[in-house]
Amino acid sequence: MKVLVTGGAGFIGSHIVDALAGGGAGVAVLDNLSTGRIENIRPGVSFYRGDLLDGEFVMGCVEKERPGVIIHQAARASAPGSLKDPAGDAGVNIVGSVNLLEAARACGVRKVVYASSAAVYGNPRRLPVDHLHPVEPLSFYGLSKYTVERYLALYRELYGLDYTVLRYANVYGPRQDPLGEGGVVAVFIGRLLRGEQPVIYGDGEQTRDFIHVSDVVRANLCAIDRGSGMTFNIGTGRPATVNRLFEILKNAFGYRGRPLYRPPRPGDIRDSWLADGRAEKDLGWTAAMDLERGIKNTLDQVR
Repeated sequence: MKVLVTGGAGFIGSHIVDALAGGGAGVAVLDNLSTGRIENIRPGVSFYRGDLLDGEFVMGCVEKERPGVIIHQAARASAPGSLKDPAGDAGVNIVGSVNLLEAARACGVRKVVYASSAAVYGNPRRLPVDHLHPVEPLSFYGLSKYTVERYLALYRELYGLDYTVLRYANVYGPRQDPLGEGGVVAVFIGRLLRGEQPVIYGDGEQTRDFIHVSDVVRANLCAIDRGSGMTFNIGTGRPATVNRLFEILKNAFGYRGRPLYRPPRPGDIRDSWLADGRAEKDLGWTAAMDLERGIKNTLDQVR
């Protein structure tokens, strides 16, 4: 089996590539290296450097590789960033994805596994959030992710291109960028490693569903052959406050200071954690890594 991974030099994508290649699959990576790193790509994996917005480039990659499955991880993945640059967010996340779907359709790709986000739900009306929860995004990022979900459904109906959508909770783990708009776990670790004071936006009592990248990788591998035309929440189902996350990291580092609290950012959601019952039933997947063990795993590899 040949699999093309977009964003395969990035945080989540590179771990997916490692798992696929380690299992004997033929793997190719498409990445523009805007956030990914060339050193994340293991030897022997075909690499195409370019942008999803370049339709001819995307078509050429898919024509050459002829993958049976595309795992689509590439995106602008920042809710606050999308509020500053809605057009840029829509360009990469929507137009770039449509370019990929057109290439998949033209080249006979069997299935697309798509990385979506819990950001599509907006402020939860109920907790935990299940896959039937109303979609009410608070950011253009969440809106762009959901828009591509609808494109996938229509491509399946019109052209028979199969798909599975995975709506990720807050993913963390090794290789996550600690700078800029990286995930809060990576940002905290980066600041603590540099001896800087961690920053918490809001009072820190907001809850999140922190899921280790190894669990996300397993969900993607399960979705290659399961979950046809379905949407799944990929989270632990166990909420943790940002303050609790800080305490775990504080203890791990032996840090004696306090975090710096700042006002909440526009587009940030107060409480969110996901129900994964459908994933267990129809994808054969559940999260295995608890937060304390996941943080230890991450720190061991970062150090």
